[in-house]
Amino acid sequence: MADINRSKASSTDSSSASYDNSSSTAGRVAQNSVFERFARAGFVVSGIVHLIIGYIAIRIALGGAGGTADQSGAMTELAAQPGGIVALWVGVVAFGLMALWRLAEAALGSSSKPDADSKTSEAINRVKAFSLAVVYFAFAFSAFGFARGRGKSSSDETAGLTARLMQTTAGTIALVAGGLIIIAIGGYHIYKGARQNFLDDLEGATSDLVRRLGIIGYIAKGLAITAIGLLVILAATQSEPNKAAGLDGAFKTLGAQPYGVALLVVAGLGIVTYGLYSFAMARYARM
Repeated sequence: MADINRSKASSTDSSSASYDNSSSTAGRVAQNSVFERFARAGFVVSGIVHLIIGYIAIRIALGGAGGTADQSGAMTELAAQPGGIVALWVGVVAFGLMALWRLAEAALGSSSKPDADSKTSEAINRVKAFSLAVVYFAFAFSAFGFARGRGKSSSDETAGLTARLMQTTAGTIALVAGGLIIIAIGGYHIYKGARQNFLDDLEGATSDLVRRLGIIGYIAKGLAITAIGLLVILAATQSEPNKAAGLDGAFKTLGAQPYGVALLVVAGLGIVTYGLYSFAMARYARM
């Protein structure tokens, strides 16, 4: 019995050592000074993009000049500003490095959360890290296109993809499943903001201002993501692919409702708040 216990202990120690080694490897990747600076710059670029999206949404609500209230619209406006192309190229590198950081966490484990209390929570953390890596790679690819002057409307691309998938039953089912996943992601953002779980992603003492920005920002972004998922499902079930127009479609649908102007202004301000919180992430994020 003693031998069995020693064997189990040895196995546990070996597993723990393996996890510690993986976690320390992830830590060395994330804490490389050049890597970390560019990755943190990604939060700044993300903040700028969210500020512009929120501004476009408010501008649409108030009857100003049009625009696309989503990532592609924000990058279009950024590219038109002095120094905007340079900022987009910085974004390409920054988003790319953020994606690699999350990919390292997915493969090796998180260096900022080495105390995962179970294999299940560790697996969940790795799945979340991989999902974020995909998102950041998509941001980097989009920024690359706009930096080269060849950016495309994400709303048009989403509607086009939806139309192609709706041509088959399997594609329609996939769209509904995708919409449900998007709604779940939105719900997670709302939960994270309401429960203030985002504070676990930060290091050092944070102010009440940062906490409030995080609460409002995560809830606002979660509601926007949830609306996107609902529109995808509606587009699939009603055979109207143009309804699946991403964030821009969600904002414009919101604006068409009773009291839509007020609702759209509030939604825009919420996205702006998330942008401001992204600047705090550039300073306080655990890496």
